[in-house]
Amino acid sequence: MEIETILDKIYELPDSSKESLLEFITEVEYPKGYRLLNADKTERNIFFIKKGIVRAYTYSSGDEITFWFGKEGNTVVSMKSYVNNQKGYENIELLENSILYKLSVPALDNLFVKDIHIANWGRRFAEQELLKTEERLIERQFKTASERYGELIKNHPELLQRIQLSYIASYLGITQVSLSRIRANIK
Repeated sequence: MEIETILDKIYELPDSSKESLLEFITEVEYPKGYRLLNADKTERNIFFIKKGIVRAYTYSSGDEITFWFGKEGNTVVSMKSYVNNQKGYENIELLENSILYKLSVPALDNLFVKDIHIANWGRRFAEQELLKTEERLIERQFKTASERYGELIKNHPELLQRIQLSYIASYLGITQVSLSRIRANIK
């Protein structure tokens, strides 16, 4: 997905503002398995996925707990680093060879001061990330694993072909055996 499309999904900018923002965005490539963000590190970049799949995870009692998947068009950001310039709690790993767009947070902060349209883009970006987090929290609290799996199939069926089942089970908060049962019941 092209960067202009990704930026416009967040908030449409006037051409001159978009050009200013694009000056600070670079395209980068990383291999499958590369850890893009590390927990306990302050991340000073935002990434937008042009091509590839990522997962966000953390550790609990020695186990990896996957809590988010990103695909083409999604943003990869440590909100704790972005908002408070503090160490994040998540690891972000590439599940496929990926092409990303990288934007420096300090450069973006500088643009916020200079251009109200970019500042509004940044506000909308943060608001959208908050809503995504809220939706994941509500889904996790109030839906069963079967319902969450059904939502995943309905809203993101392509992910099931691209992500290994152990990560999907972790994302759903269940074991692989339980996921197999859910899948068998759906068929």
